[in-house]
Amino acid sequence: MPCYAYIATSLDGFIARPDGGLDWLDAAQARITPPEDCGYAEFMQGIDALVMGRNTYEKVRGFTPWPYDKPVYVLSRSLKELPDAPAGVHLFKGTPAELVAHAAAQGQPRLYVDGGLTLQSFIAAGLLDEITITRIPVLLGEGLPLFGPLGPGQTAVQLRHLVTRSWDFDLVQSHYALENAPGNKKA
Repeated sequence: MPCYAYIATSLDGFIARPDGGLDWLDAAQARITPPEDCGYAEFMQGIDALVMGRNTYEKVRGFTPWPYDKPVYVLSRSLKELPDAPAGVHLFKGTPAELVAHAAAQGQPRLYVDGGLTLQSFIAAGLLDEITITRIPVLLGEGLPLFGPLGPGQTAVQLRHLVTRSWDFDLVQSHYALENAPGNKKA
């Protein structure tokens, strides 16, 4: 069951300001010339469902219209329900491994993992197969980091570079395979 991430960071590795603000990302998106989308539509074509944490869900829930036409699983230990959730949004209280198994049983084996803490938990569990990181040329100085502590017994997570692309509007995007993921381990 492959799990993928597609995420933007500031050049100094933050996915949001300390308060969750994304104004710097909105400014970068305004420089992108349509119909260019930096590979996002193609990425989404290969995805069956999305996984995000409560914080990311609450941020995305404010977008109008709701941006996803695929099932979305919201991982949360604290929420009891998702009031007024869009169609196809499901609260899930298990571990990342349990969610991967559940989604596969639902016919949704290819997952897009989004949000800092959720992404970190999938990496720590050795479940993330590939990550695409789009670097925005801005220094925030502080904020919510893309990466965090590793899982128990992990001293490093090895990545293999697959491809890097750049655009005239100053974005650089790199795609990596995580060597510790089940689908990427060498026999």
